[in-house]
Amino acid sequence: MFRQCSRSPPSPPSPLLQELSQAIYGYVWVVVAFQYSQSLLDQRRGFKRKQSFFFFLIRPNLYRLDILLRSGFVMAGESQKWILMATARAPTNIAVIKYWGKRDENLILPINDSISITLDPDHLSATTTVAVSPSFEKDRMWLNGKEIPLSGGRYQNCLRELRSRAGDFEDENRGIQIKKEGWNKLHFHIASYNNFPTAAGLASSAAGFACLVFSLAKLMNVKEELGQLSAIARQGSGSACRSLYGGFVKWTMGNEMSGRDSKAVQLANETHWEDLIIIVAVVSSRQKETSSTSGMRESVETSSLIQHRAKVVVPSRILQMEEAIRNRNFSSFARLTCADSNQFHAVCLDTSPPIFYMNDTSHRIINLVERWNRHEETPQVAYTFDAGPNAVLIAPNRKVASSLLQRLLFYFPPGPDNELNSYILGDKTILQEAGIESLNHIEALKPPPEAKDKVPSQRFAGDVSYFICTRSGKGPEVLMEEEHALISSQTGLPKIPI
Repeated sequence: MFRQCSRSPPSPPSPLLQELSQAIYGYVWVVVAFQYSQSLLDQRRGFKRKQSFFFFLIRPNLYRLDILLRSGFVMAGESQKWILMATARAPTNIAVIKYWGKRDENLILPINDSISITLDPDHLSATTTVAVSPSFEKDRMWLNGKEIPLSGGRYQNCLRELRSRAGDFEDENRGIQIKKEGWNKLHFHIASYNNFPTAAGLASSAAGFACLVFSLAKLMNVKEELGQLSAIARQGSGSACRSLYGGFVKWTMGNEMSGRDSKAVQLANETHWEDLIIIVAVVSSRQKETSSTSGMRESVETSSLIQHRAKVVVPSRILQMEEAIRNRNFSSFARLTCADSNQFHAVCLDTSPPIFYMNDTSHRIINLVERWNRHEETPQVAYTFDAGPNAVLIAPNRKVASSLLQRLLFYFPPGPDNELNSYILGDKTILQEAGIESLNHIEALKPPPEAKDKVPSQRFAGDVSYFICTRSGKGPEVLMEEEHALISSQTGLPKIPI
């Protein structure tokens, strides 16, 4: 989990090392003064007098050294510039019963429970490396290669909570000792990378803050269970608490004003309903115009529908969704998922001014699924949209997922500049099961049976940027291999050029 860099080129000693050097230097003069005083003291003054004089001289330096030792760490020498690092990966999640609206903005306490599916981290995840060193002068963070400020309250809340729970760390072989209280004196370098679009309605902040909290907890030897870590991640991004677990996860809103009981619990792990296949249609990777934070605030302040949803509709849906997941009842699961997504966006439209997260392509995808479900007289696919235009489509098995992919590619073929290999990402074996091996196969696709007769089927080439085929996945994990680290063990800076 931890790595040590080789020695760096000579650099000015840190303030703490300077103070330690001054304390030792003071000790030398104390010894000299004491020896000199012994030769001058009269034997009649006695040992007690000499002892008092000695401690009178040594006490200021003894106090200074004691403060340094209690401050948390000891360095073996000025040339030893160590760096400790931990790297982790955390998944994103997609809510099937939505979280929308806070009762406490600072602690990020929701007005209703929510339920989500954790997505396979191989396809949608954040990777974060955290590093600590006495040579770091301040906390710094880089997201996708670009440095961002860490002065925001959400980052500071997470750092404060983790520092207060940190444990002792010692490596005798390397001469490194960090006491619990010493973490408050050290600074961190953090580098994070998302393998999917940021701030486009795919819960990138959920993966990011979950990964930040998980990796820092590993680095700082925090002993809290995942439930308590989820309560810390929640203070960075509400949905992040659900990314601390794999499979199906419930975020309980809690009742305590402190927020201690507002945390995530796992309803079922990722192997519980393995047949489910998830296809994400990335309609737009651009950052959304209205952030989730401001959108929620405006909805709580202006929407008359949101309180009815939180107090009446969601509590009933939570119980029904838990039962559907427990029994792997896809028909019930699909109806609840679609209904809750639609009501969430109805709340956004009921907000003043109205919030438009979906676009025309989003609506066409909904129509595609609704026509198919009605034609089969039972739900074939569930759809859900978070705060953005990108669709998350859930199929009960690979056979239906193949049929879904055929329909999506018929209506939304790649644009002229797209390659099939870059248009379908994630689990590409579904392409083979759908009988699609080239762009020519997409061109040859026929309209689905539910398409209206005698009405030419319009195709919308280029309206979808790409598709990601995935499934339910596991929670965060530590990445031990050096190749996964985003920060150089030599410099303490990101490997990616800034």
